[in-house]
Amino acid sequence: MTRIDPDALGGRLARQTMAFVLAGGRGSRLMELTNNRAKPAVYFGGKSRIIDFALSNALNSGIKRIAVATQYKAHSLIRHLNRGWNFFRPERNETFDILPASQRVAEDKWYVGTADAVTQNIDIIEDYAPELIIILAGDHVYKMDYEIMLAQHVNSGADVTVGCIAVPRMEATGFGVMHIDENDRIVDFVEKPADPPAMPDNPDLALASMGIYVFHTKALFEHLKRDAEDPNSSHDFGRDIIPDIVRNGTAVAHQFAHSCVMSGAEPEPYWRDVGTVDAFWEANVDLTDFVPGLDLYDRDWPIWTYGEVTPPAKFVHDEDGRRGTATSSLVSGSCIISGSHIDKSLLFTGVMAHSYSQLYKVVALPHVTINRHARLKNVVIDRGVVIPRGLIVGEDPEADGRHFRRTDDGVCLITQAMIDQLPGVR
Repeated sequence: MTRIDPDALGGRLARQTMAFVLAGGRGSRLMELTNNRAKPAVYFGGKSRIIDFALSNALNSGIKRIAVATQYKAHSLIRHLNRGWNFFRPERNETFDILPASQRVAEDKWYVGTADAVTQNIDIIEDYAPELIIILAGDHVYKMDYEIMLAQHVNSGADVTVGCIAVPRMEATGFGVMHIDENDRIVDFVEKPADPPAMPDNPDLALASMGIYVFHTKALFEHLKRDAEDPNSSHDFGRDIIPDIVRNGTAVAHQFAHSCVMSGAEPEPYWRDVGTVDAFWEANVDLTDFVPGLDLYDRDWPIWTYGEVTPPAKFVHDEDGRRGTATSSLVSGSCIISGSHIDKSLLFTGVMAHSYSQLYKVVALPHVTINRHARLKNVVIDRGVVIPRGLIVGEDPEADGRHFRRTDDGVCLITQAMIDQLPGVR
């Protein structure tokens, strides 16, 4: 078999590939953050949405045919995609399709699993006739060159290539977990095990699926059509398609370290499932580190998103006790820090922090208002929330737990509905 060097391809494999992004998940572990939006539409990093990472990886890898399947509370996600990803040009053989669950197969049938979401759109994929297809989860944060994984798939002759990453063993309960041999062939695959099997050479780690799968398109269609006819199938890649190929075909693992994009500043390959309030808060706050694990400033691998037009951030007042300052923080456009002190916090677009307020390790989503004398620590504030004058969160665990969503790790999620229930707030 002829070996393919991805560095010599100049994007040729990518041009023959379609990226199919699965973005219909609710993300219930994010609690109220997904009451009105799907997990891929949740904000991240000051300007972006979570889905922007998978889409940017595809675009930066040279893949110009992209489809996004949506389902749960998809309006904000679809609006974001229409605003931020509408630059593809059909005359350049570029396509960007948004594929909501639309009862195309039967009047009472929505997407019933990740594999079914692709099966219901086989005719649309066939119209574009891609040689390869890469299935992507739309709810993880990472930078990856998919061209390298595509080349491994073609070189190996496998039925499927599965992106994987080593994670702490008990954190793998929400993923597909695999065993591989010395040639990276997957010999066992278990979806979301309660007691994940450890890697043979490290009992503290498990090899988890990243939800990234590469197929030759014709072969994928055969697997999907066979699965669709199985009444006992849940029509899911992790539960059904991949285990079946492991048993009856050839499944190969692609290790993330081989294709992770790093600018040189990051200490190690970065991949995060920000699917809990704690993980979401931690990943955003980590961006304020002097050398963060994820480099958002890498101009060679930009994270594309909706470029909202905003005025610059503004810092006002300069007197003792009332000085607009921010240390070790990310402050987005249209924010006004008016006599407030911000430390190790991430403020999205349009946050207003009024005089004498203090924020420490705060993740404030767009257009939050923080009124005077508020003191906030270790919190996530949902979009548009108005923090009352003098509110203190993060200093009294018992009081925090009565009024807000407080995690076991002590992070508080604050929504406007919670604020409206506070005594004395009208």
